[in-house]
Amino acid sequence: MIISEKTIEILRDLINEKTEYRSGPKLVALFNKYGFSDSYGQGFPSRGFYTESRLKKINGTPELDKCIKDIFKPINFVDRYTELDKFINEFNKYLSFDGWMVIRNNQEILIAKTNGVNVDVEKNKEIVNTQTTETDFLNEEFKDINISTLPIESAILPYIEIRINEIRLCMKAKSSLSAIFLIGSTLEGILLGVASKKPALYNQAKSAPKDNKTGIVLDFNKWTLSNFIDVSFEVGFIKEDVKKFSHVLRDFRNYIHPYHQMSRNFLPDEHTAKICFQVLKAALFQISTNVK
Repeated sequence: MIISEKTIEILRDLINEKTEYRSGPKLVALFNKYGFSDSYGQGFPSRGFYTESRLKKINGTPELDKCIKDIFKPINFVDRYTELDKFINEFNKYLSFDGWMVIRNNQEILIAKTNGVNVDVEKNKEIVNTQTTETDFLNEEFKDINISTLPIESAILPYIEIRINEIRLCMKAKSSLSAIFLIGSTLEGILLGVASKKPALYNQAKSAPKDNKTGIVLDFNKWTLSNFIDVSFEVGFIKEDVKKFSHVLRDFRNYIHPYHQMSRNFLPDEHTAKICFQVLKAALFQISTNVK
């Protein structure tokens, strides 16, 4: 089986970080199973470079098939089988461009030929699914949230309330761009507050960001909004819908830089702002409910 450079990149991340965090010695032990005789020591390259270089070496050989099957072995995902299937599905989105797909048949991992990807068909599915999901999400009703129920420091609550009131004013004034920036920063502040109250839970999450050299989880002040969203979803404080639209909100918030906004011709309207505000309200509701 031969896979593309993009698929190799996806597989690299699955091996290094996503399925589990593998240190340099663990990576060496893994790839030595496929015919290498590497050793870990001074001068060892970055984990990403090492894994990618070894995958390119075994690309097109039976060893690559063995590697993929080892990475997705169900025994390595005890109590995480749903997560395993999610990893396989995500990997198949890229692997299918190479004419292959990974299949989990109970405890067995198989690799089978596929007809590839019809991009136009997938695009139409994407449009339909996005429209339906967005409509359902916007139509969902959320009662006014009592922010005092949020699991964050009480000292920050008045400032969160001030921001929410200001967001409402921006929405009424149709100041969509200002509303989006306020919504994004408020969501990040709330998730940071939750993480600070539940540090052990957040630091032990599989998706917690780690230092590339030491493998130690980064301090919260170095986490991005994307990190907080992913970990909050993993620990069960927010659901899939909020996770999905929170990442959209995160992307929108990046347009706070005028040149970046100009390069993408990003001109948000009331509908965009409404989606973002709904994300914040849904997050507040789900956190208040699920943390209990």
